[in-house]
Amino acid sequence: MPRNDTLEPMETERNSTDDNLSSSSNSVTPTAMMSPLQRTPTKNFPQNSPSKRAGGDRFIPRRDFHNWETKLAMSFETKSAFRKDEGLSPTERTYTKILRNEIINTENKDCGENVSPVNSTRIFQYSSPTKEQTGLDTATSQRYSLSPISRKSQALLQSPKREFRKIPRIPFKVLDAPDLQDDFYLNLLDWSSQNVIGVGLGSCVYLWSAATSQVSRLCELEPNINTITSVSWNKKGNLIAVGTSYGYTHIWDISYMKKINVLPGHSARIGALAWNEDFLASGSRDRLILMRDMRAPRDIIQRRYVGHRQEVCGLKWSTDGRYLASGGNDNRVYVWNLSSSSPFQSYTSHTAAVKAIAWSPHQHGLLASGGGTADRSIRFWNTLTGQPLQVVDTGSQVCNIVWSKNSSELVSTHGYTQNQISIWNYPNMTQIAKLMGHTHRVLYIAMSPSGETIVTGAGDETLRFWNVFSKPPSLKVKRSLLDLYTHIR
Repeated sequence: MPRNDTLEPMETERNSTDDNLSSSSNSVTPTAMMSPLQRTPTKNFPQNSPSKRAGGDRFIPRRDFHNWETKLAMSFETKSAFRKDEGLSPTERTYTKILRNEIINTENKDCGENVSPVNSTRIFQYSSPTKEQTGLDTATSQRYSLSPISRKSQALLQSPKREFRKIPRIPFKVLDAPDLQDDFYLNLLDWSSQNVIGVGLGSCVYLWSAATSQVSRLCELEPNINTITSVSWNKKGNLIAVGTSYGYTHIWDISYMKKINVLPGHSARIGALAWNEDFLASGSRDRLILMRDMRAPRDIIQRRYVGHRQEVCGLKWSTDGRYLASGGNDNRVYVWNLSSSSPFQSYTSHTAAVKAIAWSPHQHGLLASGGGTADRSIRFWNTLTGQPLQVVDTGSQVCNIVWSKNSSELVSTHGYTQNQISIWNYPNMTQIAKLMGHTHRVLYIAMSPSGETIVTGAGDETLRFWNVFSKPPSLKVKRSLLDLYTHIR
């Protein structure tokens, strides 16, 4: 700090003292000779304050270690101005934090928190640095530091930067989907691991390649008689299962665009399908859940799950493939295992049909479910203990739930009455964003293989693409110098 800036307050005090001397006699008391800033009781000053030093009216602060204790008395208007951080860029927000840390010593707290004006009668106060301030007891003594900012601010700059993600509020692509049924109990949209979207429109199944934007028709049933009621890809993305209103499941090989199998067994429409490696589970309006092995003959049923009293409209396998969760129009959620035909666990807290079911890919045994119009809530269950965890009232019909692959977030689509898409942060369940665009309830959803993009379908006969989740973290491959035959250089 330049010398003139340091001594400017003291020169003001000398001018004020000279004016008092010129306007009064030589018998004026020391109290009368003091400036207005010095007439305040001295109990607010530190012990090493200039007012208590003898031997002159000037005080030259010590410049040892360049560590002056500076306190700035701030007005409430200035404090309110510091708190206005909305709309600042990440760089401006970091600069504001450092400025507060250097001037008013907020100790790296968030901007505007617990900041109070300093009760002082002087603008500047100087004191000798203590042992802790100078860092004499540490190996990195601050007296040798060439940085103009303190160690606290240096630590703030060196700390990992928080990524501020901005979610677009409008879709980046909209596709027409004529004859997309407005039926809450169906599942007509899925996205394969090979980046191909399958959608059931009326009595046809169409494939749309996200890489080339090419559209092809996979199959067509009897028009106006048999319709598509569910679509689901296997994990490899080479097979697609198609459920029909007649209760048959068609298996198609995408590599050859050929139907390879037709699975009977249900007596009503198939509204939900779920793959688990070579096993396929199907849920129907006949209240049954059938599980088949694609390697076995088509007439062989591996497992028949009986428990729901009304139509089965939601099916999801856990990430480890050990448990199957189902939701139905009887307001119940069941968890099944591979060794029993009876439900392993049952949850009856919902008061409406349960179609939205999703297993967390980050926490083992965590299941989320959403209720219909009369329920409007998202509930979380610990399937390891069978205990409910928490419940969130969304305010509208919950149609789908999908977990993010790369972060602890989830997205839910809704129907009556807002038709919105909500993004939540788990476990505090704060709403990160609310996306609007569909004019009908958002009944269908699918996620891209990368986990960044979702596609939603609604009764307004449109498919909308949204960028809602963060990119997957890049995996750095560590190479050893001993691996001589894995790389050239």
